Amino acid sequence: MTGPARRDWFDSVVTPALIGAALLLLWHLGVVYTGTNVFPRPFDVLAATGDLYTQGKLVPYILDSVGRVLAGYMLAILLGTPLGLLMGSRRDLATAVNPVIQILRPISPLAWLPVAVVLLGIGNAPAILLIFLASFFPIVVSSMNAVMNVREVHLRVGRNFGLSPREVLMRVLIPAATPQLVIGFRITLGIAWLVVVAAEMLAVDSGLGYLVIDSRNAGKRYDLVVAAMVCIGLIGLLLDLVMRWLERTTAGRWSQTS
Repeated sequence: MTGPARRDWFDSVVTPALIGAALLLLWHLGVVYTGTNVFPRPFDVLAATGDLYTQGKLVPYILDSVGRVLAGYMLAILLGTPLGLLMGSRRDLATAVNPVIQILRPISPLAWLPVAVVLLGIGNAPAILLIFLASFFPIVVSSMNAVMNVREVHLRVGRNFGLSPREVLMRVLIPAATPQLVIGFRITLGIAWLVVVAAEMLAVDSGLGYLVIDSRNAGKRYDLVVAAMVCIGLIGLLLDLVMRWLERTTAGRWSQTS
């Protein structure tokens, strides 16, 4: 392993591991020295996680939460990306639609929960709807901005080669906007993961968010509460790493072709 590679490995693996170990030690010492009977020690959380796994609850709960996120998130991508691309390429459409988007976008997805429950009942559907709403508007805005930020020189070159408007869109505009699109997708996925946890606390009877509120209400099992929180954080980290890899891949491909 060369010097720069060793340094990158140390910065990306060893340093975070050391920081994590130090935080775990501080957590353990804080619980021990305060003598609290409420907040669990790291070992208690690890044991609770093992209990959830052996009881057959941990994996299904994780799959339920991830499935809800992917359903709402992918639906938002399928509907929001084309709308954002059209708004970015047609200023008249952006002028007409953008005010409505900006009015609806600041509304918290959780504010839609009573409406979602009334319309769809209790279950997966309202949770997926909330994730969709949380993802749709950021994806529309980021897609629109990605197209608007494409350099004019790329568009002129495409037109000079005799490309039709559709060909300019498919062969120039979308590839040039892809790196920024992926950045928007990564940020939005984090928002979607936050919303599913909150939605599961109110609208479903499974998933990691449900585990948090159910463990709190059923005997005040804070070891299970923190175990669910740790799982939420680790899965969020994994999702972000996947999106960062996709971001680097798309950026590298476009830089090689531009």
